Amino acid sequence: MGTYKYNAVDPNGRNVVGTIDAEGVQGAISLLKERGLFISEISENRSAARPARGRGKGTQNAPAGQETTVTVKKKGKGLNFGAPVIKTKSLAIVTRQLSTLLAAGLPLLRALRTIRDQQRGGPGIVLNDLAAEVEQGSLLSQAMAKHPKSFPRIYVAMVRAGETSGALDTVLNRLASFAESDLKLRGRIKAAMAYPSVILVVAIGIVAFIMLKIVPVFVAMFADFEAGDLPAMTRALIFLSTFLTNRAWLGILILVAMGVTYRVLYQIPKTRYMIDQIKIKLPVFGPLIYKTIIARFARTMATLISSGVPILTSFKIVEDTVANKVISGAIVKIHDEVREGAGITNPMIKSRAFPPMLTNMVGVGEETGALDSMLDKVADTYDEEIERTVEALSSMIEPLLIVFMGGIVGFIVIALFLPLIKIAMSMGS
Repeated sequence: MGTYKYNAVDPNGRNVVGTIDAEGVQGAISLLKERGLFISEISENRSAARPARGRGKGTQNAPAGQETTVTVKKKGKGLNFGAPVIKTKSLAIVTRQLSTLLAAGLPLLRALRTIRDQQRGGPGIVLNDLAAEVEQGSLLSQAMAKHPKSFPRIYVAMVRAGETSGALDTVLNRLASFAESDLKLRGRIKAAMAYPSVILVVAIGIVAFIMLKIVPVFVAMFADFEAGDLPAMTRALIFLSTFLTNRAWLGILILVAMGVTYRVLYQIPKTRYMIDQIKIKLPVFGPLIYKTIIARFARTMATLISSGVPILTSFKIVEDTVANKVISGAIVKIHDEVREGAGITNPMIKSRAFPPMLTNMVGVGEETGALDSMLDKVADTYDEEIERTVEALSSMIEPLLIVFMGGIVGFIVIALFLPLIKIAMSMGS
């Protein structure tokens, strides 16, 4: 029988510290979990007679097996420009590892330090900060909130819900699955578009080489042979070649100005709404963009609701994650109507921003009390549709690119050889 000191979180989300008598550290962990406590740190108390060392005001000795609520004095942090971050791929791995270690019974602090020792660069620094905050008595959600570039709002909200319910390992497991699904979808889109992108880059390089190196040689040849009045196609080609050779900086400046203008317009609410509306109505890519937004909306809502996040809070978080003003505006209206006591289905139908399949499934979920599972099924369905759409676009784009680039090369060849034919005919006569 030994005595163990612990730092934990109770079902109300408050930090508690105390001591407990148990047969070994695993026995202590089991006893604390039975009381509904989530353990952040536990260690053997080798000197039970000594006063417990507190980390903030209100810490005091506790009888064996009892807890003492403490109030921790937080340290303020200033702005940190250029702070290290955990990127999306690394975040999915870290979340999965943390979920596995917590499910195995490791205290939170030890789990964070174990994962930290396996990471390098930004992830290692961020995890070290999390461990330091938790050691000082902060909740994991509070520590994550100080790194908004590494942990999105959905992460902080779900971790907070997991801390409150005492099921942090389960919530982290859902978060890891959510992040892995998102990465898988992005990977499929990137893989499908990789080949057409390579073809386009290579074709642009070849055309640029012809315009910068080959066309000037033909221009000099035409001058030497005094070709006279050149065909319109040839004059247009020479103009483009001269522009790229002597005024390339102007073309780059125009492209930069267009990019800056787009970013400025995208910051204005009205113009951003118009741009986002145009995006989802584009002839070819619009359906893909729209399906991706709906899949992300359904997956995020399902993950939040299944983790115990309140429905109104879930709507506010999803509003920021869909990245489209048309859909986020509809979500705001739904949020307001639900707050006034309405259901979810009717406001979604009235918004006309969501497909019938989604609204029907949400209606079934509301009636059966299984809204999260219905949303998950919608997300799975749209993920499959997105994959099929991307494959179809990829197979369609490849021949279109070949025909397009073939047309450009054909135009260049004809434009260059028409004057040569004219010169040959004049020499023959």
